[in-house]
Amino acid sequence: MSSTLVDALRSAVGARHVLTGETQTRRFRRGYRYGGGDALAVVRPGTLLEMWSALKLVIEAGHIVIFQAANTGLTGGSTPQAEGYDRPVVIISTLRLNHMALIREGREVVCQPGVTLERLEAALAPIGREPHSVIGSTCIGATVTGGICNNSGGALVRRGPAYTQMALYARVTREGKLELVNNLGIALGDTPEEMLRRLDEGRIDEAAITDADGRWGSDRDYARHVRDVTASSPARYNADPRRLYEASGSAGHLAVFALRLDTFAADRKTRVFYIGSRDPAELATIRADILTRFEHLPIAGEYMHSSAYDASRRYGKDLFLFIRTFGARHVPKAYAWKGWFDAVTARLGMGTAVSDRILQWITDILPNHLPPRMEAFRARYPHHLLIKVGDDGVSEASRYFAERFPTADGDFFECTETEAQAAFLTRFAVGGAIVRYRAVHPRTVEDIVALDIALPRNATEWLEVLPPEIEEKLEFKMYCGHFLCHVLHQEYLVRKGEDCDAVKDAILSLLTQRGAKYPAEHNVGHLYAADEALAGFYRELDPTNSFNPGVGKTSKRLHWGCSCNLQPRDA
Repeated sequence: MSSTLVDALRSAVGARHVLTGETQTRRFRRGYRYGGGDALAVVRPGTLLEMWSALKLVIEAGHIVIFQAANTGLTGGSTPQAEGYDRPVVIISTLRLNHMALIREGREVVCQPGVTLERLEAALAPIGREPHSVIGSTCIGATVTGGICNNSGGALVRRGPAYTQMALYARVTREGKLELVNNLGIALGDTPEEMLRRLDEGRIDEAAITDADGRWGSDRDYARHVRDVTASSPARYNADPRRLYEASGSAGHLAVFALRLDTFAADRKTRVFYIGSRDPAELATIRADILTRFEHLPIAGEYMHSSAYDASRRYGKDLFLFIRTFGARHVPKAYAWKGWFDAVTARLGMGTAVSDRILQWITDILPNHLPPRMEAFRARYPHHLLIKVGDDGVSEASRYFAERFPTADGDFFECTETEAQAAFLTRFAVGGAIVRYRAVHPRTVEDIVALDIALPRNATEWLEVLPPEIEEKLEFKMYCGHFLCHVLHQEYLVRKGEDCDAVKDAILSLLTQRGAKYPAEHNVGHLYAADEALAGFYRELDPTNSFNPGVGKTSKRLHWGCSCNLQPRDA
């Protein structure tokens, strides 16, 4: 049966785009940090029609489908697990499906599932517009669809998490029937083949575009929502029922063929203010002032603890230098080559960290790459805040910081263009730096416990203080995040020999007591347990559990391991 399916898939998409075997499929089965289960095949369709044909074959065979885009997720949500499935797994990689169409004079865009944020950003730049996310995710080749399915993003304060209510997707009904649902608000035809062919050919008639019954192409309420610093709930988190809608937050439990999203007017001028402080309360006051008193919300507000700064300065140095030299668009290719090299060294019995050790040795002997004023602030202050503002917000922010600083515990400077680029590249190299740290310190580090958490909007005691019994189990810890949204990334390198799961559970228990929600933006993947509301959303979308089963630590079994008639969640 399996060989028959593989042959049929080769006929549907071309033999060279159906990968099998341990070596060919490795980079699709292993995620950026987690993953490594088996897959019968990896299918790489080149058109939406091919994706539909391949999907029908896999569903008719009764197999599991895992959809994968750039495979840049941090919680393993688009790669198979090592065990627990009751059916073979087929991975459908969507990266070849990268056509998009700007509509309504570029105010909106229709994207196929392989369109990257970097590519969309480049297409919108000539008309003075931007996609939802333009900072960290563009650096590693993340896709528009991946962001929507994970409700990720949100570094840009005015825009909130990636979100749309307009999608063209396939689902499997309770009876096991595959159906295509067109909620794009665009008339494309009557049959799946006709609709998909039109999109493949780029034939979108402006006259066929409607307002989609008032559906949104972004979280249009977020700017108001995030300003409420008296609310006891977080500004955003993955399981927030406000932003679970069909493809948005679906975590792969739908087959997304196209999305329609808003684009955003780009700021004509920007400034970055770099704040350093010894007192966490000082940053909390600045946050409250900006959100409640500023007429113009900043573009971004990024926090780095000195530990994050130090890790990025050393272990994220090669990523920093690569992006500065070659640009973000080449980063996915660099990761692909690194993955190929790691696969070779693994086959030779040398492990998968040889490339990391070589790169780290090279960057350790290179001169310091960070601007002197940033380094001076690192020597003086443990807490660093980057506030990026645009247009009319520039003068407002400039007046505020000039009146506020210096204080007994802090100061600021207005970045030059070079300093601004360096500050944000340092911030967004932090995640990769922690992975590198683990790779080059295998004798002292057991593994990474990586958490992204959302604190209540009214929280003032935002900086974590761990008890000694947890601290003594850690080799290193790092804090950074999207400070104005109160979304923090907290990563812990656990000492060799310690129980990572026990450390994680102890920290999560403390976070729960503080009213935090988690995960905030990387989605549950295979690392977090989905709460009942989120698990119910998954069951409603995918009643047979055919797509990406097991995310959120839910059942991996057909029909969710239940022979009963599952009922949809309450509206």
